[in-house]
Amino acid sequence: MAFCQYQLLLAVLLVGTGSLNTLCTNCANQMMSKGSDGVERLFDHPFLQAAAMFGGEALCLLAFKVVYVLSRNSELNVLTKGNRNFNRIILLPAAMFDLFSTAVMYIGLTYTYPRSLLMFRGSVVLFVGVLSTVFLHKHILLKEWHGMAHVMVGFMIVGVTDVIFASSKDHKGQNSLLTGDMLIIISQVIAACQMVYEEKFLSDLDIPPLQAVGWEGIFGFSMLSILLFIFYWVPAPHLLGHGPNGTIGDAIDGLVQIGNNHLLLCAVLGSIISVALFSFAGISITKKRSATHRMVLDSIRTIVIWIVSVSVKWQEFYSLHIVGFAVLVLGMCKYNGLLTCNDRTYDDEDDDDDLSDLNI
Repeated sequence: MAFCQYQLLLAVLLVGTGSLNTLCTNCANQMMSKGSDGVERLFDHPFLQAAAMFGGEALCLLAFKVVYVLSRNSELNVLTKGNRNFNRIILLPAAMFDLFSTAVMYIGLTYTYPRSLLMFRGSVVLFVGVLSTVFLHKHILLKEWHGMAHVMVGFMIVGVTDVIFASSKDHKGQNSLLTGDMLIIISQVIAACQMVYEEKFLSDLDIPPLQAVGWEGIFGFSMLSILLFIFYWVPAPHLLGHGPNGTIGDAIDGLVQIGNNHLLLCAVLGSIISVALFSFAGISITKKRSATHRMVLDSIRTIVIWIVSVSVKWQEFYSLHIVGFAVLVLGMCKYNGLLTCNDRTYDDEDDDDDLSDLNI
């Protein structure tokens, strides 16, 4: 059976907002703006961007409270339905996984090329599958493994294509590339841990996804705000310091750059809003389906990002990209056979009413 109507809406929201988030982030990173020292340079503040995205997730808690108040006379609203009285600390590890994954990925990208992220990103699908069998005791069918393997191979083809054809004036040493690639793979393992952890507790405790995203955002924003204060005073090692004061993270310089460029401000706000919707859709799919379903669906946004990037000349077109994306889509089709409406926490009858439950 195909996706139910509400679940299809979540899938479209996941792909659309995930693509928008990546495009807004890439756009911001290519903009020039004057910093705190009055010098115009590229916006390069990954940890400040990560804090802004956690802030966007925290806004989901405000949205949850508003929806709850407006629909307090109805217990059927899909955005607030579930166990609202749970220990919030349970979501702290998920926020820490997210924070560590993002930090390790950003550090890895300073030692290697962005194309390595694309090449290894598909590995998170298999990591989620393996961890699900170990910690959630799930039985993954052979055709499901085939689908996930195809998704990973599709990413590998796209990434290898960029390695073969792309040229860079910034030639990095072999040790640097190896270190960066290993850090990116580690970041994908940590991300997989986050997905599996969320599936475990969202399902067992029946936590409303909008509330879960909000609390994860609050925990993540709080921790990263403390780190940004520390990073402002810590001298940066080689390749990490790009601000005027040579520290790991100069949040003040980043905020000044955002204030001096309205287009940059719009790109950052786009990232904040899109990541909130993206995280809500992702956690909702994790709760109603599984973490593997979430990651397989998330992989499709790479195609959307590639189409836009090629259209605006951010990326060169290579015919082998088509082959890689074809393999990726094939993997999704194989995995799509498992997307039935047998929810763990909702009946089929409840699924048919999910869209009507949105009325407040």
